[in-house]
Amino acid sequence: MPRSRVSTSLDTNGRGLRMEEAQFIAALRALAFEPAARGLFDDAAVLEIGDEALVLTHDTMVEGRHWLEGQNMADVAWKLVAVSLSDLAAKGAEPLGVLIGHTLGEGDDRFVAGLREVLETYRVPLLGGDTVAGDGARTLGCTAIGRATHRPVPSRSGARPGDAIWVTGPLGAAMLGFEALRDATGADSSAYRRPSPRLAQGKSLAPVVTAMMDVSDGLLLDAWRMASASGVSFAIDSGAVPVASAKRRDECLRWGDDYELLFTCPPEATPPIPAHRIGTVASGAVPLVLDGLAIADPAGLGYEHR
Repeated sequence: MPRSRVSTSLDTNGRGLRMEEAQFIAALRALAFEPAARGLFDDAAVLEIGDEALVLTHDTMVEGRHWLEGQNMADVAWKLVAVSLSDLAAKGAEPLGVLIGHTLGEGDDRFVAGLREVLETYRVPLLGGDTVAGDGARTLGCTAIGRATHRPVPSRSGARPGDAIWVTGPLGAAMLGFEALRDATGADSSAYRRPSPRLAQGKSLAPVVTAMMDVSDGLLLDAWRMASASGVSFAIDSGAVPVASAKRRDECLRWGDDYELLFTCPPEATPPIPAHRIGTVASGAVPLVLDGLAIADPAGLGYEHR
């Protein structure tokens, strides 16, 4: 995430100031001093224990922001787990289990059914969690725990000048799926409702990549973040990026929720899985160069909570 200045002053009522997402994470970095936290610049924490490395991640979803009001709660349960497993995929990790935080409400039976489906599909055990009741928009959480299958565990920060930039698959299908579901068109909405974490691809890629993360907030914003963490510049050719809609290419690059893997590897390396080369890592003063245009400010590149 980009660094931001954080005000520590209080408002007149003593309640404190509301921060944007980047500001809040920047404030948390002062507390995350353990090496396992990776400075909060990564998709997950990596806890070294003897000869093993545990990979830990947590995701939160809010009704009306991460899923549509009235949406089938079985699909919501699936997505809640899948997006956390996607973080494990970006580390090349094997899932060991999940813990669920659940706000009780309408469709709880459907949530349990969807949870069973996703856990059985990816052979992940439920280890525990917490349940609460409350008013207003429902909030759900998932903590996923995995075991690294390769050391060192891939990070966002390892990209080097000269590396090739790759992505595992097309972007924009989640955007189209969201619109189909929202507008009840009957078109396929599965990419939005039930994303597929690239666990097998992540394991295969872990030994050869220099940096890797999943595309959750939009390719351009996530590329900007990876380049920033690595201290390099990503030169991306937008025409080389596979998209779900050529007519809406720019939107496909920014919308997010696709959970494909974005990775870099040495130029002479051939990825062990099907992937699309979309650019080259370079030395530069700005994190992202898109079709020759230098982009120093991440605003508008993808999804950020405000």
